[in-house]
Amino acid sequence: MTGPNAQAVLRLEGVGRTHGRGAAEVHALRRIDLELRAGEFLAVMGPSGSGKSTLLALAGGLDRPSIGRVLVEGAPLEGLSRAGLADVRRRSVGYVFQAYNLLPSLTAAENIALPRELEGVGARAARAEALAVLAELDIAELADRFPEDMSGGQQQRVAIGRALSGERRLVLADEPTGALDSLAGEAVLRVLRARCDAGAAVMMVTHDAGHAAWADRVVRLRDGLIAEDGRPAEAAARR
Repeated sequence: MTGPNAQAVLRLEGVGRTHGRGAAEVHALRRIDLELRAGEFLAVMGPSGSGKSTLLALAGGLDRPSIGRVLVEGAPLEGLSRAGLADVRRRSVGYVFQAYNLLPSLTAAENIALPRELEGVGARAARAEALAVLAELDIAELADRFPEDMSGGQQQRVAIGRALSGERRLVLADEPTGALDSLAGEAVLRVLRARCDAGAAVMMVTHDAGHAAWADRVVRLRDGLIAEDGRPAEAAARR
């Protein structure tokens, strides 16, 4: 678990995101200050439109803030080119999207191995890592299946495996258990918890208070602002 001396893997300093202009202007986030340390599991909750997905997109360099700055492992993302941002994501960030974004022409193992190969990992080693994470998620039998031959829940777990393969220092997960039954959902939460215990930082958007109880902290957003930031009431029962 994280401690006061753990390294800050993610920092948001006065981050805001505005869409549109004039009468159509919408403040998705308003001057957010947030820090996520190595070994910390953070759950983000809030009503629809509160800024949860925007927060994840900014944290992972998929979008740029209108004001403020984002730092990943101490390095600011501002000023980086698209190629530079892509490099940060490949090296440090695992992202679980609500839309699974699996490549239909690749098998489950190939979808998971591809980002590692793009980092320069050999094909054989990348496949071995992919098979290991599939086994960790209890879906080893899907290794050679294509996305069209999987259920939505199976595709979601493969997408989670892709985000977790390799030594990701920061894992960003947008409703990672949304398409899963309770048993599969708990298996995913166990894996995310284990990644934190091994030193990664995890930020998970969820609407489920029971799933948020697996986290060390819960941030609640409302109207683009942090309304609450504290320990989940049920978390002690999971330790």
